[in-house]
Amino acid sequence: MSLMVSISGIRGIVGESFTPEIALRYASAFARYCWSGAGRAPEIVMGQDGRSTGGAVADAVRAGLLASGITVRDLGICPTPTVELAVEREGAAGGISITASHNPAQWNGLKFLGPTGMFLDAEENRRLWQMASDPPRYAPWSATGRTIADPSWLRKHIDIVLGLPLLRLETLRQRRFRVVLDCINAAGGLIVPELLRSMGCEVLELNCEVSGVFTRTPEPLPENLAALCHRVEQERADLGIAVDPDVDRLVLITERGEPYGEENTVASAVLFMLERHQGMQDVVVNLSTTRAVDDIACRFGAHVERTPVGEINVARRMKEIGALIGGEGSGGVILPMAHLGRDAVVGIGLLLQLLADSGASLSALKDSLPQYAIAKGKVEIAGREPGTVLDHLQTTIGEGEVNTDDGLKIDYDDHWVHLRRSNTEPIIRIIAEARTALRAEELVSTFRQRILASA
Repeated sequence: MSLMVSISGIRGIVGESFTPEIALRYASAFARYCWSGAGRAPEIVMGQDGRSTGGAVADAVRAGLLASGITVRDLGICPTPTVELAVEREGAAGGISITASHNPAQWNGLKFLGPTGMFLDAEENRRLWQMASDPPRYAPWSATGRTIADPSWLRKHIDIVLGLPLLRLETLRQRRFRVVLDCINAAGGLIVPELLRSMGCEVLELNCEVSGVFTRTPEPLPENLAALCHRVEQERADLGIAVDPDVDRLVLITERGEPYGEENTVASAVLFMLERHQGMQDVVVNLSTTRAVDDIACRFGAHVERTPVGEINVARRMKEIGALIGGEGSGGVILPMAHLGRDAVVGIGLLLQLLADSGASLSALKDSLPQYAIAKGKVEIAGREPGTVLDHLQTTIGEGEVNTDDGLKIDYDDHWVHLRRSNTEPIIRIIAEARTALRAEELVSTFRQRILASA
């Protein structure tokens, strides 16, 4: 498989498509990118998600940055949102998170952050990719950079969450939640247990050793969390928590050992914030996020905007309009009063406070939300241009509200379908939401057949 280069950075299989030479080349290109317009040697924050190849990749990245005259603030193993916070609050020129996000252990990659602590957008990425295609340029021996080892940001991140004005630590600590925690033996193991204990929780650790050895498929989907579900039920815990390797996605398990639902993570965070900030508030989510967000916003007189899929698209729009809360339906909560990035650590604070204030069980809280089901699928279109396929499909649609900001999204009264081209494979992804799982699956099947029939 070739190197994946997208708005989310670069990633690939270590030793194959992602090599030390690739890491060095992109790091030196990013150094040049950050030098642009800088009057003095810039500082770049670096962190890694704890997977077993992170140290070797970090060495290559650090070498590329130092050789380019950069001061490297090295946070060590930490979540991507911790890097985002450090970039913004240290006034750095940018940041690199060494992570392949939810990809399996043989993968690694780099996520690039601008001086705002947000990911580079499409145009900024194009500039970086162009620089990476040019021969590297290094500083003379007398102007190489230096490293500042700074592990303090893990504690600072926790303190930022505990200091959120909407958290009432006394109430949280009185509930003494019993929590089973699965951090996939990556960066979350260094921060989430400490956060939970600071909130008065009893923490039962599962895969929190930060060994970099993944004991399951890293993406925190229900089919990969059977051990967590079983442990929650076995321990009679109040809930289970799972995060992905770089801790930007939050997934919950109810006290019954059942998935709470990634989409419900974001919907619940929106509910928590709107209950406490009633009035004409703005909420931003992407086009593939559950309609439950709209239903909740309508209840409080709030306004929802939708963007193309991609954290930077959501975060940038939130910044532009001063949104109260936002995120993506994969379990990514974005709270601007903390920072403009998906952050499972922030999400845990909001969701536990919501649960404590309600006095209900997590399953009861889930049942109180608007009820929807999402289904996903894909269809191969080898030899056909995705844009042409989607354009043709659009001409066959009768009723329904059409949005073409990111592929083709069709909204109906009680369901929606979103079709997006893949950046790495000759496929079109199909996402559908309806009131029941059966209906959502039927919609995916129907649109798959319509695409195939148009060949």
